[in-house]
Amino acid sequence: MRLRVSHSTTYSYEPRATGIIQILRLTPRNHDGQYVADWQIDLSSDSRLDMHRDAFGNITHVLTQGLTSDLTISVSGLVETQDTGGVLRGTDERFPPSLFLRDTPLTESDPALAALATDLQSQFQNDTLGLLHALMVDINSGMTFDPDPTHTGTSAAEAHALKRGVCQDYAHIFISCARQAGIPARFVAGHFLRADGIIHQQAGHAWAEAFVPNLGWIGFDPANGICTTDAHVRVAIGLDYLGAAPVRGTRYGGGLETMNVAVTVDQAGRQSQSQ
Repeated sequence: MRLRVSHSTTYSYEPRATGIIQILRLTPRNHDGQYVADWQIDLSSDSRLDMHRDAFGNITHVLTQGLTSDLTISVSGLVETQDTGGVLRGTDERFPPSLFLRDTPLTESDPALAALATDLQSQFQNDTLGLLHALMVDINSGMTFDPDPTHTGTSAAEAHALKRGVCQDYAHIFISCARQAGIPARFVAGHFLRADGIIHQQAGHAWAEAFVPNLGWIGFDPANGICTTDAHVRVAIGLDYLGAAPVRGTRYGGGLETMNVAVTVDQAGRQSQSQ
């Protein structure tokens, strides 16, 4: 599948900020089943942009900007994808899977999450893949997609208690339970071509990857109840959302800050039919 993606983030500051530093994880990488045919970053101002790879191998740009009242960061490109049944091959793996057993404040377990993981372990002894599929189905059926009650700092335990959240929360819950069951799991930020034909989205997408012996890393999208397919564009990974956030940084000076995000994901060549 040929997917065309655009993602813009606009910041406004009143009064003006005296300086901005942002870390951008907005550029996807090639691997088996994903080829980045074209990709570019556009900035609304004459900002400095330095590219490097972070510890997880993500393509990262550091943006620095002086005095400004507004800033728009836009990325767009074309990605060719193939359905690999969720199995990842050809990725840049810089750490052993065991690193992704490490908890973070956003993925720490609580008694309810620990009980879910223990129950699944008892049902799927020596069947890691079966456990992970059951976990994905449990989260998908037990949660209600709702952007209102959670935010980027909401933990897996908090979202699970609410039984509500967004794709980021679903992924954190999956990661927390998998790690509790002794299965390495990590957060993935990217994009998703929706099956309902809606191409304009308010944010990017998020899912999880878990490590299965003899298979390797496999993508699980609990928000949609599926393993990753050719509808997914994988951009960045981390221990949790904070390690893979598309844009994250700080500013100096200024007062009120507002942010607006716009995302479009569509099959290349059919945009005119989908507006």
